[in-house]
Amino acid sequence: MTYLYIKALHIIFVVTWFAGLFYIPRLFIYYIEAQNKPKIERDILSPQLLLMTKRLWYIITWPSAIITLIFGVWLLILNPSLLTVGWMHIKLLFIVILWLYHLKNHQLYLKMKRNTLSWTSSKMRIWNEVATVVLFAVIFLAVLKTSIGWVFAVIGLVALGVLLMIGIIAYKKYRQKKGEE
Repeated sequence: MTYLYIKALHIIFVVTWFAGLFYIPRLFIYYIEAQNKPKIERDILSPQLLLMTKRLWYIITWPSAIITLIFGVWLLILNPSLLTVGWMHIKLLFIVILWLYHLKNHQLYLKMKRNTLSWTSSKMRIWNEVATVVLFAVIFLAVLKTSIGWVFAVIGLVALGVLLMIGIIAYKKYRQKKGEE
């Protein structure tokens, strides 16, 4: 029964960690776009976006990431046989990728604080989708529990990536067209 409680807590903190990872690039996008506004708007928006980002990052995202890691390791300690199956190796690889994504977002946050964030909002919109792709991969691996399912997951992830890119490009064109009217 302890295992199930730990697993439930692990899932809860995965959800809150991803909430932060989904929203932080959004705040970066708003901040980047605020820098192109007239000075009076920029002077109001920038400090507010910095405050929102700081609170999200340090009150929700970082604690959730650490607690997720603790419960995940605890689950592996309680059930070490998971480390002998192929799908878990692939899942752990995606977890490493997720941590690298998290750390890169931290680096971007620090650049935002110093007002040296040089990414375009378009690049940030694409970056925003990395967490989605990792989430899809991890969920499919955890639910299907097969390494062969990985082949289909890769095909699905590539298709998802293509669809996301098409959506981002279409949205950018829509915004540009609206700006012309």
